[in-house]
Amino acid sequence: MKVRNSVRSLKKRPGAQVVRRRGRVFVINKKEPRFKARQG
Repeated sequence: MKVRNSVRSLKKRPGAQVVRRRGRVFVINKKEPRFKARQG
């Protein structure tokens, strides 16, 4: 999982979901697990 300042570029990918957990923003991608990321 990458930690990034901005996850905006990752949420455009097919299959991406933006989820808020514990006050952080996560991007989960079941189709392409390489693009898992956390913001902050």
